[in-house]
Amino acid sequence: MKYLMFQGTSSNAGKTLTVAALCNLLSRKGYRVTPFKSQNMSLNSYTTIDNDEMSIAQVMQAEAADIEPNCNMNPILLKPKEDFTSQVIVQGKPAGNMQFDEYQNNFRQPAIKAIKESLEYLKEDYDITIIEGAGSPAEINMYDKDLANMLIARMTDADVILVADIDQGGVFASIVGTYFLIPEEDRKRIKAVIINKFRGNAEVLDSGIKKVEELTNIPIIGIIPYDETLNLPEEDSASLSTHHFSENEKINIGTLRLPRISNFTDIDPLDYEQDIGIKLVDIYDKFDNLDALIIPGTRNTVNDIVELKKSGAFDYIEEVSKEIPVFGICGGYQMLSKKIIDKNCSESKYGSVDGLGLLDIKTEFGQINKVVEQSRGTIINDSSLGFKKGTVVNGYELHEGITILNDAKPFIKVEKGNGNDKTGQFDGAIKNNICGTYFHGIFHNFEFRRNFTDQLRINKGLEPLGITSKDEFKESKRVNYNQLGDLFANNVDMSFIYNLLGI
Repeated sequence: MKYLMFQGTSSNAGKTLTVAALCNLLSRKGYRVTPFKSQNMSLNSYTTIDNDEMSIAQVMQAEAADIEPNCNMNPILLKPKEDFTSQVIVQGKPAGNMQFDEYQNNFRQPAIKAIKESLEYLKEDYDITIIEGAGSPAEINMYDKDLANMLIARMTDADVILVADIDQGGVFASIVGTYFLIPEEDRKRIKAVIINKFRGNAEVLDSGIKKVEELTNIPIIGIIPYDETLNLPEEDSASLSTHHFSENEKINIGTLRLPRISNFTDIDPLDYEQDIGIKLVDIYDKFDNLDALIIPGTRNTVNDIVELKKSGAFDYIEEVSKEIPVFGICGGYQMLSKKIIDKNCSESKYGSVDGLGLLDIKTEFGQINKVVEQSRGTIINDSSLGFKKGTVVNGYELHEGITILNDAKPFIKVEKGNGNDKTGQFDGAIKNNICGTYFHGIFHNFEFRRNFTDQLRINKGLEPLGITSKDEFKESKRVNYNQLGDLFANNVDMSFIYNLLGI
């Protein structure tokens, strides 16, 4: 097994896409290559075909390499739940909620064991592993607690390439500072630097590059331009804050930016719909000029409901629901409940709270173990939201809590997955222009998505597009991955990288 590792001078430096790009290139050249990130902190996760949970970032990297995502590509996933507390996912399965000190002091060795096991597992199917670090390796106050950077480089005897983000400024200081803050034994592993997200004429960097190379004695082997045409999944909320959503289309779909927003990639396919603009709505914003509102997933339904009430968004949602469709996904679906019951405070210190009450349902926490599985079903009835009876939908479920339908009509007849009605046969609920489901990825289904957006077009007096043979979202993903790989190859010294890999 050959290893190469990308570490960053900061979070959101572009490590995720850099790994995806190289995985794409190597795969297209016929190599058996896999991504790997030992520990990822993210609320954006996915359910594999084995019903294991892993980070969306490593899923995207696996897709770029044209391989099936596997939880061993991301053996440790930390999902922040409350301040200083995260749910810990180990090799796809929940290991419990842990505070930072508990995790570092009591779980470090089990985590290292899982990381080693996953690396061994990947050896069976792949010849090259491209490793992504986390944050920066130069967090000197945390160096002895490292589970994602130089510890992994030592574990795999991997060479390291630093990725630096020039878009945020201070790129040369970040490179030199990172290099000299790392102990010498680890510093020797850094073989090169890539400058990422550059805009403009690269010649203006020449004097800075020369000075950095003199100080560190390592080469800068690439300057990757910022490409705004690429449309790929965001890794986490740090990426989301710099993501540019169009507000200039004929139809505006608002997506509520919850304080603990998760799985916001659920909305990505809507960005590919002609004449549809996605507007990210903060909970302190006015909900103006929206044609539909999506309430996405959240890592803590109760806490976010409390925040909606404090901000006034709770009342705004109730008001706009009288005029436009409101669609909740997972935690957003739970928020549509009349009551959210948490008697044992398993979700939050607030216990039970009133929900938005837009559907006649209730959600209870503490009744079931976490649901992690892929799902499939069919839409039960035609609706004023454009959904058609018999439409097949696929998705995946990642939730704690169960939602019980009172007088609300179920939305999906479940063929595979976890039905949330009393019989276990149905998912979601719908009433007039209010709808919710536990199916993450539901808008990735082309017919379902187009029926919904066509109804929005009709509502605005526009012509519907209808169901076509071409799903632009699905087709563009492969094009974008190849475009990402080509961007990397055209702006980085590939012979240097191939030499590091011995290929």
